[in-house]
Amino acid sequence: MNIAVLSGKGGTGKTLIAVNLAAVSNDAAYIDCDVEEPNGHLFFKATNLTEEEITIKIPKFDQKLCDGCRRCVDFCKFNALAYIKDKVVVFDEVCHACGGCALVCPKEAISEEDKVIGRIEKGRSDNVCVNTGILNIGVAAGIPIIDKLLEDNKELADGKISLIDCPPGSACSVMESIRDADFCILVAEPTIFGAHNLHMVYDLVTLFNKPFGVIINKCIDEDNLIDRFCQDKGIKVLERIYYDKELGKLNSDGKIAVRESDKYNKIFKELLDRVIKEVQNEGTSNLKW
Repeated sequence: MNIAVLSGKGGTGKTLIAVNLAAVSNDAAYIDCDVEEPNGHLFFKATNLTEEEITIKIPKFDQKLCDGCRRCVDFCKFNALAYIKDKVVVFDEVCHACGGCALVCPKEAISEEDKVIGRIEKGRSDNVCVNTGILNIGVAAGIPIIDKLLEDNKELADGKISLIDCPPGSACSVMESIRDADFCILVAEPTIFGAHNLHMVYDLVTLFNKPFGVIINKCIDEDNLIDRFCQDKGIKVLERIYYDKELGKLNSDGKIAVRESDKYNKIFKELLDRVIKEVQNEGTSNLKW
């Protein structure tokens, strides 16, 4: 079962939710697809780490075969190629490794070579397999790393619950992260910015026809924009996590709340059970009241 945890903006508590849901499960995989700024590993402190470099194919030109037709340059919509002083120059920092330039070259002057764009770290923290994607600084897109994380999880899941910690926002990397999700948890904070960005990820999961529910983090007792949004859209609020100094201190110290606090162990166990039941009972309701 793949449970994706996403939010329209950073800082809402997405990683807090994903880490604690994974930790409270009997046997889970935590997959950090926030490859630009992964931080779940700071909580898990996994041992027996292994690393694997992730590469993409970038174009390599045989200047002797190239006749300067510039078809490859015209084809590339990412401006990764330019024809300068009678030769093609590759700006591999913005190359998306689509391979299209080689396909349109009439002289077959383009081959491909590997470029390392990042790595995947794997380890274990008690009952959790911890899988972290790390994108190298300056690389345009981390989708190949996300793809590798998710493909490896397919092979190793074996009945486990997988918590996918998505990148913030609603860009391509988020779409890739939720592609195999059985359920999406949308984490939001009760602010104007939180409501605006919740609307974006709401549009995303409905576009992809994913079942979902909302968690309001940093919740307050008074009326708030997230509650109103969920009521207007008929979305079920799975949990309200209130401001709490205990939780704030545990989180800021890099500790996993469910391993330190009986109160939060109970809260997250009940939340996980609720999500599992929603997945099992999911039809076409999208958690409507």
